[in-house]
Amino acid sequence: MRYQLGHKAEIHQKIVKDAARRVRSAGLNGAAVAAVMGDTGLTHGGFYKHFGSKDDLLVESLNEGFREIEDSLVQAAEQSPPGEGWKAIVRTYLRPEHCEHPDRGCPLATLGPELARVDKRIKPQIVAQLVNYKSRMVPFMPGRRIADKERAFFAIFSTMIGAIEIARLLPDRTMREKVLAHAREFLLRSF
Repeated sequence: MRYQLGHKAEIHQKIVKDAARRVRSAGLNGAAVAAVMGDTGLTHGGFYKHFGSKDDLLVESLNEGFREIEDSLVQAAEQSPPGEGWKAIVRTYLRPEHCEHPDRGCPLATLGPELARVDKRIKPQIVAQLVNYKSRMVPFMPGRRIADKERAFFAIFSTMIGAIEIARLLPDRTMREKVLAHAREFLLRSF
């Protein structure tokens, strides 16, 4: 059977998107090759037509996860009045939906401790993603100088990531929303 031009790239992207959701939902080991390939309608054997190793899939799936959250936050920031982009980022990030759906959220809020322990062979690729994440967010951060904006980025994102992680631990939706609301109000008043 002959496939149309671009079929392989389309399937590859579908595998990566599924793996990105699975990794954020179930952890770095959550994207089992057989499960990801099965979701795409392919066999485990077809995996190596798309990836050199499971680490390659992991890196691409993390890249996809970061790209998704970055795009969402940049879009929110760009739609806000000048100088208010960081507030839109805070409001978008600290929504209950972000807390309730880790499979569609920020990889840092879902995988932070696991990412700190990844194999040293792939750590540079993950660090590169973190640098890119920061680079895309810093222009919207409060402050006049780049150094001020970077400081704000680290303070704001550390607070937001921690708030999401803590909220996800709580079984009661009302308490989760309270954690997010307090973090959001604190950040919006602090800069």
